[in-house]
Amino acid sequence: MKSKAILPLFLLLLSISSFAQNAPFQKVTDPYFKLVRPEFKGDLAYETVAFVEQYWRLAGNTGFNNTVYLIAEKLEAAGYVLEEKATDSDRFTYRIESRKMKQPTWEPVSASLKILGSNENLLSSETNRNMIYQYSSSTPAEGITAEVIYLESKEVLSSLDVKGKILFSDQVSYRTLQSAVKNKGAVGVLTYDMPAYLQPEKNTTSIQFRGLRHDAKNPAWAIALSFAAKEKLKAELANGKVEVLVKAETKIYESEELTVVANVKGSQLPLESLVFSAHIQEPGANDNATGVGTQLEMAKITAELIQNKKLDLKRTLTFLWGDEIISTRRYIEEKDKREADINWGISLDMVGENTDVTGGTFLIEKMPDPSAIWTRGEDKHSEWGGSPLKVGDLKPHYLNDFILTNFEAQGEYANWVVKTNPFEGGSDHTPFLQADIPGLLLWHFTDQFYHTDNDRLDKVSQKTMVNVGTGALVSAYTLLNADAKTVDQLMLMLAAKAQIRLLTEVQLSKKAIAEGGSTKEEQLILDTWADYYAKAMDSIKDLVPADDEKTLRRILLAKEAIKAHVPQL
Repeated sequence: MKSKAILPLFLLLLSISSFAQNAPFQKVTDPYFKLVRPEFKGDLAYETVAFVEQYWRLAGNTGFNNTVYLIAEKLEAAGYVLEEKATDSDRFTYRIESRKMKQPTWEPVSASLKILGSNENLLSSETNRNMIYQYSSSTPAEGITAEVIYLESKEVLSSLDVKGKILFSDQVSYRTLQSAVKNKGAVGVLTYDMPAYLQPEKNTTSIQFRGLRHDAKNPAWAIALSFAAKEKLKAELANGKVEVLVKAETKIYESEELTVVANVKGSQLPLESLVFSAHIQEPGANDNATGVGTQLEMAKITAELIQNKKLDLKRTLTFLWGDEIISTRRYIEEKDKREADINWGISLDMVGENTDVTGGTFLIEKMPDPSAIWTRGEDKHSEWGGSPLKVGDLKPHYLNDFILTNFEAQGEYANWVVKTNPFEGGSDHTPFLQADIPGLLLWHFTDQFYHTDNDRLDKVSQKTMVNVGTGALVSAYTLLNADAKTVDQLMLMLAAKAQIRLLTEVQLSKKAIAEGGSTKEEQLILDTWADYYAKAMDSIKDLVPADDEKTLRRILLAKEAIKAHVPQL
């Protein structure tokens, strides 16, 4: 390492210390924190979760639609006016979009699984509502009684007569088993497939929901087993022939897909907007009744603050509730149905966890930055995981560090742990990024009850929803009201973050080279981070008027300063 390259970086680190002590960015955000913190109690968020989580929600079904109607009711109570009844003077409006669905909707009614000769059910939907596969058909009312055949591999299927039998496996995929139902006369399927991060040997009753493709011409059913049920069934099979009684009642019917869009119209720049998105579907409490409820209280608080003349928003704020990814992508694409362009998008998904119970950590999933290519140091992927990106996939922007700075301030205030993870995808932030709109995800992981029927209200923390909602609203208000002072502080904050990151990466690269790593590869990492932050600095221009040549010049100089301090290894 050349000493001349380290010295300027060291001097920059001294300036960072001063920056951190003075925390000038908080001069911009503190007024919003002081507004929001007394108002965000979490009562509406928690009450909404309690209502929503009682339903197994799929677009078009009873639980999904009842959630939509509840959101509409609460929005109206907060002062939002149905768009078709609104006048030009109404700043708070909402609409319910309705669309024909490509396939029928589905909902479970009841299900049970009993080993013949036993007095108790092996499984019951009363305690395991995820036991029946999504889009399973109903059995006859009296149920289906049949022998269970265990498959230890898919190869044995070719030599077995499975007609009239129920297939069971913890080794063979459902699709393989389903083909035997369709082509070889098996009457149904029992499966077990629980990822290790769900700790199934500890959470022995958990079942992670599964689904099959709807096929009206070939109705089928399948049951997913918990660890305890799987072990019990295998033990019975070890003793000889086993027959079971399966009962399942489901509803498959034509319906419509609903989406709720609520707008707070900006007072000065109404054609610029920030969009919050929370999906309704899925059967859990944390996933994603907490996103639904937290966002609803955010909408209520925003309306109340403006109505009470404690707040004004120059740009438009939009709240979107619908079907995950599908509704958000459609909102982005259907430009004729919205007035404002989308400047920023933020997804709220699994935002209310009691981390002492779930084991999850609150995370900000960043827009793609170099940590999604080279994940090292304190950067870590969640158990969800992510495919390594390429340099061309990066999305340099100030939003990552801006959001993190605000949430860290709330974390310090509330003694609440805030962490980040590199981009992984899979939620409502993805459509924003695919449309080249700055977007990120607020969530929790790893959650040992993720997508299981143990994701219920007792795993939810009202305090966590308050913290997430507060950080989200303060971030939104700051961006929506951004002015020259905001730009100045953003530049300072981003310069400091760039300096910290480059110093960290230098130390990691030195260590990697000392251990035999490639100097060329390590230099690429440093150069990529510097380029990322230079372009992130450049992205601040979206808050600067085109005729503000002085500020645009300062941004250019800040970009050059970042690149000038990249050490040569």
